[in-house]
Amino acid sequence: MKTMLKQQLKNLPKEAQDAVLGAFEKNPEFFKNLVDEISKKVKSGVPQATAVQQVMMSKRAEFQKMLGQ
Repeated sequence: MKTMLKQQLKNLPKEAQDAVLGAFEKNPEFFKNLVDEISKKVKSGVPQATAVQQVMMSKRAEFQKMLGQ
């Protein structure tokens, strides 16, 4: 999963990549839950991009807290 995450982050600045990877290493369960929630929405017919946006917006505060912002 970490390798997949690195691949998805390749276009971000190095600092942002490091921040997200650090958050992943500290709390992999959070990211597993994100994937699970997105998958459920996609399976229920929501387009993938919309599902990602909805889930990330609902978890925004928690994600920002993990990144230290």
